[in-house]
Amino acid sequence: MGLAKARITVEYSGVFFDVFFNPEEYTLNKDNNFAAQAIPGLTGPLLQFVHGNMRTLEMELFLDTLEPPRDVRDETQKIVKLLDIDSTLHAPPVLRVSWASLQFRCVLARVSQKFIRFLDDGRPVRARLNVTFNEFIDPDTEAKQVNRQTADFSKAHVVKLGETLSRIAALHYDDPEVWRPIAIANGLDNPRAISPGQSLLIPSLPFADPTTGEVVV
Repeated sequence: MGLAKARITVEYSGVFFDVFFNPEEYTLNKDNNFAAQAIPGLTGPLLQFVHGNMRTLEMELFLDTLEPPRDVRDETQKIVKLLDIDSTLHAPPVLRVSWASLQFRCVLARVSQKFIRFLDDGRPVRARLNVTFNEFIDPDTEAKQVNRQTADFSKAHVVKLGETLSRIAALHYDDPEVWRPIAIANGLDNPRAISPGQSLLIPSLPFADPTTGEVVV
């Protein structure tokens, strides 16, 4: 039994079409953005996560209308039109690309068309389309999929070798100078008296000293 046909479905309408021939391969890309922060006295800059970049799916689609002969552009336009703004959505439609175990919710970001065989009258009957899909994630889906902890909520941090309170503050608060709330919350008279494997409470900000009531930053 051959592999199931790859399918592109318009999410809101349910309209779909199967590709002529399954791609020989596809590429999934994903990367993150990090900001480097120089801290005096450290051997190198600290890396702070900024945001994740979108995941992309790239593949080449092969279309052939030689038998019986007809203009292959009638078929390529079905894909190219997915770039157009839908009058109902006021945006290009959200798609689902399905191929066996691959399930990718996305929008079409780019199409490159190459026509490689022609009839005597000049009409193309064979084409290769290089397509790029960008993963589509709406805010509700993102909130359900990602369990985030922020500086608005207390959390725990296990000390790693070479870490200081300043470095931990930079990691959790984006500011190495905001280390005093961590020291006070953990009863550390000496901010350097931490050791690998030690679990520290990282309090939410703003933080009030439980002894004096003073807001500490």
